[in-house]
Amino acid sequence: MSAPLRVLVCDDQMLIRTGLVTIIGAQPGFEVVGECGDGRAAVDLAGRLHPDVVVMDVRMPVLDGIEATRLLAGAGVPHPVKVLVLTTFNLDEYVYEALRAGASGFLLKDAPPDRLLHGIRTVATGAALLDPEVTRRLVGRHAARIRPAPGAAPEVPLTPRELEVLRLLAEGLSNSEIAERLVISQETVKTFVSRILTKLDLRDRVQAVVYAYRHGLAT
Repeated sequence: MSAPLRVLVCDDQMLIRTGLVTIIGAQPGFEVVGECGDGRAAVDLAGRLHPDVVVMDVRMPVLDGIEATRLLAGAGVPHPVKVLVLTTFNLDEYVYEALRAGASGFLLKDAPPDRLLHGIRTVATGAALLDPEVTRRLVGRHAARIRPAPGAAPEVPLTPRELEVLRLLAEGLSNSEIAERLVISQETVKTFVSRILTKLDLRDRVQAVVYAYRHGLAT
């Protein structure tokens, strides 16, 4: 049997945190190794407990979830931790900053238990968790702020087909949706996504979405 996924839960609302701990801890294949109510404690506990995934709230005292995520998974961190951010629709503006800080994905706080568990598994495998509908709303709301100032288009080392896939990723489409749109197989889409991440030196498709908008490659 494989070892259970080790999860650290961080949320300053005791009721929500207790609910998350109860849901995660009751499932086979999961182990809650710690819980805390602020970002600074999350960083400290992650350093000592080495969880596979940190389930992180955004708005917290002492150190918010964005800064905590940057310290755990941001650029230059020697041993980055996978972070799954919890949010609500009315806090979408924080999600973009959390993704830039290094989060592997985000999930709505009112998501059902099975989606929470699926999200933790997904992030733990190194994949990104992007809800297409939330992604479209998020990027649509902040596209003007995310996009660079007008000027010469940057040189991007991608083929026309790879650029096409990247733009569809930025729309929040899943692999199956991209495959249907381009009339290719899902395996081919996976190959394109892998090439894009390698060429652009990106960790996952979350970073690919941010990259596309920051470089004016998506509208």
